[in-house]
Amino acid sequence: MPSFDIVSKIDQQKLDNAINVARKEISTRYDFHDSKTELELDKKELMIHIVTENDMRMKSIQDIIIARMVKQGVDPGSLDFGKELYAAGNMVKKDIKVKEGIDKETAKKIVKMIKDSGMKVQGSIMDDQVRVQGKKLDDLQRAISMVKAANIGMPLQYINFRN
Repeated sequence: MPSFDIVSKIDQQKLDNAINVARKEISTRYDFHDSKTELELDKKELMIHIVTENDMRMKSIQDIIIARMVKQGVDPGSLDFGKELYAAGNMVKKDIKVKEGIDKETAKKIVKMIKDSGMKVQGSIMDDQVRVQGKKLDDLQRAISMVKAANIGMPLQYINFRN
């Protein structure tokens, strides 16, 4: 029975490249001259840690990160910008979570959307992905286009398309 998987993954090497290029750009920009700005990527926790001096620089750093991610081909929709925390003194700290995997609520929403469409395909939740099965490849391709058009709010990839 033909099937495919809907996942939300991020290429960690491209993300690492984007952060390194952003760090280099920050070190060479004039408006960050003599600033105590730190930008690092925690690969195990998938968190981006930013420490800088004020809110304006924090906003600039976020814009630089988003621009570099787009140039590397990584969807910035996978970033979860939390609120800013004030570190010691006048420093501003922010931890940006990189979302990977489909959470349960989103997976349920995708499966419900597939069932409500009336197509002859079935969606099932498997850990942090959704598997869609059907008898015809055309039905599966219609399911992909329907989920793409729905704008779920997170970057999705469609992998393991099998006969």
